[in-house]
Amino acid sequence: MTSGPPSAPELGPALVGPVAVCVDRPLLALDRAFTYEAPASLGVRVGSVVRVPFHGRAARGWVLGPAEEVPARVLPIERLVAPRPAFDAQMLELLRWVAERYVAPLASVIGRAVPPRVVSEEGRARGDPPARGRPGPGPRTAVLSGYRGAGELLRAIEARASGAFALRPAPEEEAAVCVEAVDACLRAGRRALVLVPEADPVPATARALQEAFGTRALAWLGGDRRARYRAWLEAAEGRFDVVVATRPGVFAPLADVGLIWVARESHPALREDRAPYYHAREVALARARLAGAVCVLAALCPSAETAALGLPSVAPPGRRWPPVEVVAPGPEGRAPRLVRAIREARRGFLFSPLPGAGVARVCRACGEPARCAPCGGSLRASRGVVRCVVCGAEGRCPACGGTTFGLDRGGVERVEAWASRVARVPVRRAQRPRLPGAEEILVGGPEDVRDLGPAGLELVAILDADLARRRPGLAARERALSVWMEAVGWASPGGRAIVQAADRGDDAVQALVRGRADRFHERERERRARAGFPVGAAVFRVVGGPGTGALLEATRPITLLVAEAEAEGDRAGEVCLLALDPRDVPAFGRSMREAAAAGRVERVEAEPHL
Repeated sequence: MTSGPPSAPELGPALVGPVAVCVDRPLLALDRAFTYEAPASLGVRVGSVVRVPFHGRAARGWVLGPAEEVPARVLPIERLVAPRPAFDAQMLELLRWVAERYVAPLASVIGRAVPPRVVSEEGRARGDPPARGRPGPGPRTAVLSGYRGAGELLRAIEARASGAFALRPAPEEEAAVCVEAVDACLRAGRRALVLVPEADPVPATARALQEAFGTRALAWLGGDRRARYRAWLEAAEGRFDVVVATRPGVFAPLADVGLIWVARESHPALREDRAPYYHAREVALARARLAGAVCVLAALCPSAETAALGLPSVAPPGRRWPPVEVVAPGPEGRAPRLVRAIREARRGFLFSPLPGAGVARVCRACGEPARCAPCGGSLRASRGVVRCVVCGAEGRCPACGGTTFGLDRGGVERVEAWASRVARVPVRRAQRPRLPGAEEILVGGPEDVRDLGPAGLELVAILDADLARRRPGLAARERALSVWMEAVGWASPGGRAIVQAADRGDDAVQALVRGRADRFHERERERRARAGFPVGAAVFRVVGGPGTGALLEATRPITLLVAEAEAEGDRAGEVCLLALDPRDVPAFGRSMREAAAAGRVERVEAEPHL
């Protein structure tokens, strides 16, 4: 029997007397609660947005609960700003966890979790009738139940239990297994939260959920300020049983969550690039623990971080991956076997990691190495124009002012040109992420590989695979492998997948051939440990004054790198990069807050790109 939809979330009890308030001053040096008097007439609750006096000015703040310490002089809260609290007690626990894990001011965490207020939407949201649910999405699918390890997952969902699972779907079933798990969650009488990395185009997983659950599902995928706040209000009022959202949706005000599904959990878009620099994967795991829910980390190629967690695995019973051929690159990446495959294919995708038509290497006028005159950056040819890849300025030699350059040819435009000469069907460069048409071969890069649904292509080719080894960054090869696997997943099981690589034994290439990344992740763990930044370690960049490195040595870092940094005045500052055991982060955070209050630390950035 299907359980009814959960009731709308109830607001917490009204608070009277001294209350703790987080003032909207997102500075690590001020990261503490301030005490104010809450009059009974205001009816403030945990999460209420209020206006308070702060250092002679009015400031916004959020009520955290009854005050633990009451100073001799307590100022009153001036007024209640919004009728609905920004968070409840359970969400506050998650927000505090994020502030501790990423050593960020609680005010900045709340600011990222709650969209900007639009007053006119509050009246509209209160006047609309709640969306009425229906028992279920129709006939239950049986795709997920055929996976190894799915029995334990489904039992945990149906029993309203908690736990975390790593799921690797078959490429053609990526959306179907998510729909089935969400269906099980709703039938158990709880709500489901699904996170996707991108909003445009709408991922196939998001479309499948909307089609399956109709008015029970909210697609919180971007939009303007008004649309984002309206979606937040409707979720907070309990109007939906399923919320599918991008990264900020990990904080969606959804009550009684039973399932949190992170789609393509290895995607870099799930990391917030602004303070508090959180990763939605980690926050989802923490929210599931606090809510007593099931968290599923799903990806065609799991991240090294997920692989290191040792979670129960859920995967298809047999190989559901097209065979992958490895060929040595020919001139301009035109291996004879690849050329024949393009000539025979009627529908395919050619992946080239490089944009444009080539990289400028030398100035033809004076023979000096090519570089941008204004900034010194690299120059790349695209659509007949040479521009700087850093500042975008038109290419000009800093030595002689010349504008003609010798090119090292390669990139999607070059691939489109030579592939058009050998294919029997039109070859086009992807102008936006989409699947090839019925009689078409598309050429695209990493930005074109998205969750577009099953493709059933005759041919998928990965060009310039060797470039992944030369990309900067600890996770560059892992990201390349993830994109390769997602692209190869577009090939039908009976189609062809070809990867051009000079080194057939490369770990990433062999993982693509096997269709599994287990051995690759083992090597990655060893490589990152040797580099001093083990998988699973908490990494921070700290900027401060002289002696910052010495201060950080007391936090017992796994690795600590210190360099001089420019600072105002005569004092030279220090920028430090360190890796910590996650268990040492709370003590590290307390130390950084004390140092910030003393003026010794200027900025703490969590999980910087390495």
